[in-house]
Amino acid sequence: MADSNITKKALAAALKELMMKKPFSKICVGDICELCQMNRKSFYYHFKDKEDLVNWIFDTEFIAVAKDIPHDSDWDGVRLLIHYFYENRAFYRKALKVEGQNSFSEHLGEICYPVLSERLQVIMKTNEVSEFQVGFFADGIICGIKRWLTASECMPPEVFIEQIQSCIHMAARQICSELDAAEGKKV
Repeated sequence: MADSNITKKALAAALKELMMKKPFSKICVGDICELCQMNRKSFYYHFKDKEDLVNWIFDTEFIAVAKDIPHDSDWDGVRLLIHYFYENRAFYRKALKVEGQNSFSEHLGEICYPVLSERLQVIMKTNEVSEFQVGFFADGIICGIKRWLTASECMPPEVFIEQIQSCIHMAARQICSELDAAEGKKV
């Protein structure tokens, strides 16, 4: 198992190094293997493709950071994720531009869906949250992160978090106001 992680980490380091030099689409598995002096068979023993390697990088790095930090509120997890992306923005700027099957954007959505589904059930005080509702919020979060990280002037993470909170609070106030007005009309 230890050898497996050493191999995976070497492949990950090689991919990260290559992504600093050229676009993801121009990198092939052979390039990754050549840089870390491994054969293609070793790569394919551990990963389906280079997209799978990007997803593994996120899963292992982010989980390593997240597991040791207590989350006292919903925003702790968001703050942690945003700071992680900011610190690794050179890599994720490129990873988030990749589209299609097994892409990092797709993978991030798969991770966000169950977390958001659970949170929406709590917020909406129901066990029935539709797939559309979860998808709507997940897509919004992923699109927001993509836009933020790929902007030429990526704002600091705390400013980005403040902007997200501001948007959510503004929308919540408007919804509450509309619900209060609707309730007033019923009486």
